[in-house]
Amino acid sequence: MEEKLIAPCGMNCSLCVNYQSKKLDLKKRGYGRSYCEGCIPRGKNCTHMDKHCELLGKGLVRFCIECKDYPCKKLKALDKRYRTKYHMSMIENLDFIRKSGIEIFLKDQSEKWSCPRCKEPICCHNGLCLACDLDILMKNRQYRWGE
Repeated sequence: MEEKLIAPCGMNCSLCVNYQSKKLDLKKRGYGRSYCEGCIPRGKNCTHMDKHCELLGKGLVRFCIECKDYPCKKLKALDKRYRTKYHMSMIENLDFIRKSGIEIFLKDQSEKWSCPRCKEPICCHNGLCLACDLDILMKNRQYRWGE
């Protein structure tokens, strides 16, 4: 995992279905999902938060933890949705980065989210390794964490 794939809001873009679709070029395998390079690589600072935060919108902070209002109401709402639906927490990620640093965070994320078979990242949006389990997602496009 790469530092540039950690969005300011704490989202690990390497776990995102749209990033993985691009990385694995899943359109060639029949999975027609939009492609994304990640927030920072495509120059968007933060897809989730930049329209709601002047500091992020102008690129004045690298992570939300640098803001005096952290965690703001919008980040709390986003975090609740991701904890409930996707088994990950942006606020936990940001707190981990604040406490332990980005290098240790990236190592922890690699261990936590790696597919036991191929070591590619598991997708946070559905709980599948898209390199190994794309067929499951193709059969049920609404598949989410064992549903």
